[in-house]
Amino acid sequence: MIVRLTYISFTKENVDQAKKIYREEVVPVVKVQKGNLDCRLLEPMDNSDEYISMTTWETKADSDAYESSGKYKELVEKIKKDFAKKPVLKVYTTESILEHAH
Repeated sequence: MIVRLTYISFTKENVDQAKKIYREEVVPVVKVQKGNLDCRLLEPMDNSDEYISMTTWETKADSDAYESSGKYKELVEKIKKDFAKKPVLKVYTTESILEHAH
C-alpha cells in the first residue's frame, strides 16, 4: 500500500473555505481514481501545525498514475489560493503486520 501525505498550511481566514472545497470537490474526485483506498484531510489538534491531505493507494502504479494524470495538480489548484505557503508532498509505503504474522 502507498500513502501520499501532502502537508498544507492554510491562511487562517481561509481554513473553513479550504476544508469545504476539500470535502466537496477533492475527496469525490480522488475516491474514484483507480486503486484509491482512502482520501481524508487530517486536521491538527494544535492550530500551529499543518493540515495533512492523506490518500492511500493499493499499489505504487496506482499512485503514480494518479500523479502523472495531472489530477493531483488540478486538485491542488482548487485550494491553492488558501495556502499560507507551498504544500509539501511525501510518499510512503506500508507493510501489513498481518502479512508477516505466522
